[in-house]
Amino acid sequence: MLHNALCGIKVVDLSRILAGPWCTQNLADLGAQVIKIEHPTRGDDTRGWGPPDLRADDGKAAMSAYFMACNRGKQSVAIDFASEAGAAGVRELVADADILVENYKSGGLRKYGLDYASLARINPRLIYLSITGYGQSGPMADKPGYDYVFQGMGGLMSYTGQPDGTPGAGPLRTGVAVVDLMTGMYATTAVLAALRQRDLTGQGMPLDICLLDVAVAMNANQGANYLVSGVAPQRSGNAHPNCAPYEVFACADGHLILAIGNDAQFTRFCGVVGHPDWALDTRYATNRARLLHLDSLRAQVAQVLAGAPRKHWTDAFDAAGVPWGPIHTLDEVFVHPQVRHRQLVQATVHPVLGDMRLVRNPLLAGSPANALGAAPPLLGEHTDAVLGARPHAMPVGHIDAAPGRPPTL
Repeated sequence: MLHNALCGIKVVDLSRILAGPWCTQNLADLGAQVIKIEHPTRGDDTRGWGPPDLRADDGKAAMSAYFMACNRGKQSVAIDFASEAGAAGVRELVADADILVENYKSGGLRKYGLDYASLARINPRLIYLSITGYGQSGPMADKPGYDYVFQGMGGLMSYTGQPDGTPGAGPLRTGVAVVDLMTGMYATTAVLAALRQRDLTGQGMPLDICLLDVAVAMNANQGANYLVSGVAPQRSGNAHPNCAPYEVFACADGHLILAIGNDAQFTRFCGVVGHPDWALDTRYATNRARLLHLDSLRAQVAQVLAGAPRKHWTDAFDAAGVPWGPIHTLDEVFVHPQVRHRQLVQATVHPVLGDMRLVRNPLLAGSPANALGAAPPLLGEHTDAVLGARPHAMPVGHIDAAPGRPPTL
């Protein structure tokens, strides 16, 4: 089981929004202690990215669903490191930390003495992960950027969306911040590799992960298609650029995703739909041929599938081993039998906000159902607990909270 794999690892988390917090939530889910440093009054920007929000019964505390999605298992400590006392406090926390994660502009923490060079003098074993828009060097290193910018700049939006000349044509972003999420995953991998390297060398290191690099890398086969052919991919709607038929089709009463990945699957598909001749047709017998004649193939497949209800086709596809998939809304996703079997929705309890339902980390498949970890924290919820355990208390500024209660957002 991986849920305690990083037990004993201490992370000081200066990151905000999504890419950095996604990385540090992974580390927390794997058992690390993650101390999230937040400004005493503003906190992480995403605390205000609601509605929807989860609210306490008395209405005195709330947390945005967005913040909940990427901050479980962390301790929130309110420190204003723009003050010398606050910066000194962060340095004190870093002195025995294993990892620091930050996503400020390149060089932005130097004036507070929180850059890698300064902190490495205090703790040479520190792994210092910087997540930026454009990286630590280059002509745009000092420029800020968000996921949406890099979906466009990195090429993803150029081939995502309906083709020109069709309804709804135009560049389209994905429905979730995939560059941020992939950056968080690349960052997690880099940190784990750096921990292994530190085991061998005894030395920490700086890590430079940026959204632009990730946005370019995650073009994957589309990027390789261009580098081989010299032809930039165009928007193709729901069609796959390298497999066919591999897209959304309408049935008599709804839609399904047909996902034919090889010629044997296509042959079985042809038998199910009553057209074994398609598999013998030189235009369609191989995947390469099907891609070259996709327009005519698509029209024939669409006509056949539209002639019967979805369940008729899906039952037949299952029996024949033809890959297909539904297009679920999220209310359908979370009640699906396989999703339930995999225990992807798990519950935790916050002492003020009460019950929270969150999505289990895919890394923790097979872990105990209670391995979800602590609930996402209210702003400054753990300030006293964490700083009270330090040899020297540090000024953190005023936090507007009732005595004995975590502060509100």
